[in-house]
Amino acid sequence: MSNKLHVEYFSDLLCIWAYGAQIRLDQLHRDFPDEVTITPRYIPLFASTDERIGQGWRDRGGFTGFGAHIRDVASEWEHVEVHPDIWSEDAPASSTSPHLLLKAVQLLEDDGTLPVNAHDASPSARLAWALRKAFFAENRNIARREVQLSIAESMDLPTAAIDEKLDCGRSHAALHDDMEAQQRYQVTGSPTLVLNEGRQRLYGNVGYRIIEANIRELLHNPQSGEASWC
Repeated sequence: MSNKLHVEYFSDLLCIWAYGAQIRLDQLHRDFPDEVTITPRYIPLFASTDERIGQGWRDRGGFTGFGAHIRDVASEWEHVEVHPDIWSEDAPASSTSPHLLLKAVQLLEDDGTLPVNAHDASPSARLAWALRKAFFAENRNIARREVQLSIAESMDLPTAAIDEKLDCGRSHAALHDDMEAQQRYQVTGSPTLVLNEGRQRLYGNVGYRIIEANIRELLHNPQSGEASWC
């Protein structure tokens, strides 16, 4: 693991651009299963949807207007589905709650409770996609605990062990670490790939070939002090 290229991936579960970018993250994992390790980090862009959408979009239709905007963005993509009532019915109040759930599962991976196979998506990665799909495609309120538990149970994840990580505060500490990393790397949005120990940041709707070229350059030239030609 120490010889692998380390990539940190910052996103918010409620970000439409991260939802659409999942296909590129999956391709990266398939193309470089033995050369690259990806650490998912979660940032609080939608920590308060009332502030970000209700207030931020107040003059553009609020939640209804934002939902229309999201559908318009997704209409250009063929690989994902967005529910017609997105953000207009039982909208999540915050992304913090499902982020804490994901950090709990990551902690279970770290301590060996949940095994991780380098050639398969990790349990936390599969859960992140299940949560994103539940929200964007099915319009389920993933901030609600009962929705989170339903999804976790459907994936045969150990909910009692997850609860322990949440109850003891370790999930909160892990999420705080993600926010500290966000500040350290000056990550401003979702999704953002951070490479080369923070020297390279690929933010937003970046094409896969650009991501691949940066990865291949770093694998070919591991001298982190040198600038990439990409």
